[in-house]
Amino acid sequence: MRGRASGLRTSSMSSSVTTATRAPSVNVTVALCLLCAVLEGFDIQAMGVAAPRLVPEFGLSPSQMGLVFSISNIGLVIGAAFGGWLADRVGRKPVFIGAVATFGVFTLGVALASSFTMLFVLRFLAGLGFGGAMPNMMAMATELSAPGRRAQTASIMFCGMPIGGGLSALLTQFLPPEMDWRALFVVGGVLPTLLVPALWLYMVETLPPGQHKLAKRHSTWHVLFGDGRAKPSLLLWSAFLPTVLILYLILNWLPTLVVAKGFARSVAPQVAVAFNFVAVVGAMLFARWVDKRGTRTALVVAYAGLIVTLMALGAATNQAAILVLSGVLGFFLLGANYALYGIAGSYYPLEMRGTGSGASVAMSRIGSIIGPMLAGVLLGGGATATNVVQYMAPIAVVAGVAVVILSFIPRAE
Repeated sequence: MRGRASGLRTSSMSSSVTTATRAPSVNVTVALCLLCAVLEGFDIQAMGVAAPRLVPEFGLSPSQMGLVFSISNIGLVIGAAFGGWLADRVGRKPVFIGAVATFGVFTLGVALASSFTMLFVLRFLAGLGFGGAMPNMMAMATELSAPGRRAQTASIMFCGMPIGGGLSALLTQFLPPEMDWRALFVVGGVLPTLLVPALWLYMVETLPPGQHKLAKRHSTWHVLFGDGRAKPSLLLWSAFLPTVLILYLILNWLPTLVVAKGFARSVAPQVAVAFNFVAVVGAMLFARWVDKRGTRTALVVAYAGLIVTLMALGAATNQAAILVLSGVLGFFLLGANYALYGIAGSYYPLEMRGTGSGASVAMSRIGSIIGPMLAGVLLGGGATATNVVQYMAPIAVVAGVAVVILSFIPRAE
């Protein structure tokens, strides 16, 4: 009861501060977060876009390139866990600004890399920045918006990531063959760095100073499992991890799997574009549904649609169907994922929200490490492209069941 009462007090405090004194700045803060997410999505996928030119220049083996791809996700797990914890103690704004500056500087550093070791270290450090930004965006989405708009606010912020990823994929259609791959990392590094002054001047701090002292009284174990929070924490992780496992398997392998089905290589980036841009529509529609009608029905529909689409995409045999189903897959998969982003923070009181959100992001990003590796293991074991996609359906069932159970648990406020 004391934990719930504390949640009520801190939630009402946050809501009143936001609406009464900072309302004019809320939209600016959301817009700045959206821009940061666009750049983060661009930077995360830039390595995949640059790979065809980068690999022969450095003479990288497939295993080395796999390590370069995966190390940023490992950094992201660490950055998310630490960034959320730190934000509860010193404030959302300084940690978020530090995270954006970190991924900007170290992404720019990739343009100066001259060896595999440098690439590996720089992508790990950039991953720390990617990770540190995400739980703070989740916490701010909960704290900036009224209860009836939280999922929408989170989706607006995080929709920048598939937009940025889609822009990376589009670039493959327009870059001249002779263009230096380093230009991608110059753009991806300079733009976040230029945003830092705007973040410092115009972003609002959503964690009142008095809450910092409250956060310091609680251990991470207490935040995640104390006062009845064990069930929502475990259920959030059980939803996030398989969802992001599927997401990153698709992001990394869908173009390759399409080519493995016998389609031309020119179809691969088209699939990535369809997946990313239709995902934005799904994220916004499911977020609105969650805010208006609650999580249960909306997310059951999202996961049911995801399961059906995975089975259909695995069986598809013509190009039009592949492109359409890739877009539909993004619609349901990102719709479910970003709706989860919108509600996750609300299961934790204000002074614990960064730590709780960071743990959810960190757990989900374990899925981002496992997903691409799982596809490689399945293909290496003789599975076909159809098998790999369709094997994701039971994993989606696990996430869907966790979400349904979670919907019966009261939130902190």
